[in-house]
Amino acid sequence: MKKVELTMSTEVPVSTQEAWAWSTSLRSVRAEMRPLLRLVFPKGMTDIGTNTMLGKSLGRCQFFLFGLFPVDMSKLTFSEIVPGHRFVEQSQLLSMHFWRHERIITPGADGRGSRITDHLTFSPRFATPIVRLMVKQLFAHRHKMLARALKRQEIAHGKAISGSERARQDRSAW
Repeated sequence: MKKVELTMSTEVPVSTQEAWAWSTSLRSVRAEMRPLLRLVFPKGMTDIGTNTMLGKSLGRCQFFLFGLFPVDMSKLTFSEIVPGHRFVEQSQLLSMHFWRHERIITPGADGRGSRITDHLTFSPRFATPIVRLMVKQLFAHRHKMLARALKRQEIAHGKAISGSERARQDRSAW
């Protein structure tokens, strides 16, 4: 059973509190995965927060490729939550012998904004090189989507941006 480790980080122009709120909102998690995957969370779950039970399955989570085709299922389980800073999801998945996803929120490198880092450790049941590539692409997509959404959130909050930055954002919207 070969373990794979991946780490991805993205700097975003919002406070650590705003980055945490984004990262723990189920609506935001779904937005990060769209349109590649549609995620159906356990019934009654609204967010990842201080009321989230640790170490026990919260229920089944289903994954649908392009929103249509069922491709995986997990028993969603969080092992650690440090509000405002990090969570560790360590769930049983049909496709994996082992799955661990840690998301950490820290202040940005330049002292402004935040850094969102995902550490992944997993062991696929089959086709390790292909699954590694798929998970890497999914999390690259997630980071692209969260960066785009949090940049829009910054603009909606009325923070000033330069003309060249605005032009770059306008181009990336297409």
